[in-house]
Amino acid sequence: MGTPKKRILIIEDDRHIAEGVQLNLTLQGYEVIIASDGVAGLTKWKETGPDLVILDIMLPGIDGLSILQSIRLEDERLPILILSAKGDPDDRIKGLAFGVDDYLTKPFNLEELLLRVERLLKRGGWNQENGAPILPSFDTYQFGDNYIDFKTNTARCQLGEISLTEQESKVLKLFIANRGQPLSREKLLQIGWGYARKTTTRTVDNFIVRFRKYFESDPRSPIFFKSLRSIGYLFDHDH
Repeated sequence: MGTPKKRILIIEDDRHIAEGVQLNLTLQGYEVIIASDGVAGLTKWKETGPDLVILDIMLPGIDGLSILQSIRLEDERLPILILSAKGDPDDRIKGLAFGVDDYLTKPFNLEELLLRVERLLKRGGWNQENGAPILPSFDTYQFGDNYIDFKTNTARCQLGEISLTEQESKVLKLFIANRGQPLSREKLLQIGWGYARKTTTRTVDNFIVRFRKYFESDPRSPIFFKSLRSIGYLFDHDH
């Protein structure tokens, strides 16, 4: 049996760009999948388990940086290349802070894209073989008198030792990764649950109620998980 083809997921709403990149990557021997919006991109990432993701920032449904953060909460090693018309330094900084591996602005040179893809796949394979994480992981985390073990999805808190669901652990990681930064309900839903914009749900608020019950000595006067009127929520704590 031959070596299986590397699988690449392109999340790009410009059909001509997506199909052009798909054709050229296919000619290089890769298996290539296309998603034309953010929601479909997250779904195909979970369904297909790609070896690399090529990601646009400006996408319908869920933006590319939210997709990047969502993937990084579950997979720190997957190579991700942002392909975007937004060359603003702030966008590059955000992408790097959220764990992107490479960043190429449109219009781009096709040969350069192919070389960057090849390099990322080689590096990604090395990381998987050697177990070297691209980002520091949240294996454990402590704040106040609370201790979370993400390897076992358990926490020690005022209620004693409790078990956390996978989704609770994922949302807690999201808050920790954005410590001290306000997070809107919309952004939490996009990154934490993969919901599209303008989704009305009490899901986030229900999780906050749970976190306050677990981790706050007085849930009605929270010091860690704070509400920001008309904005969303903020997680922070003293060092």
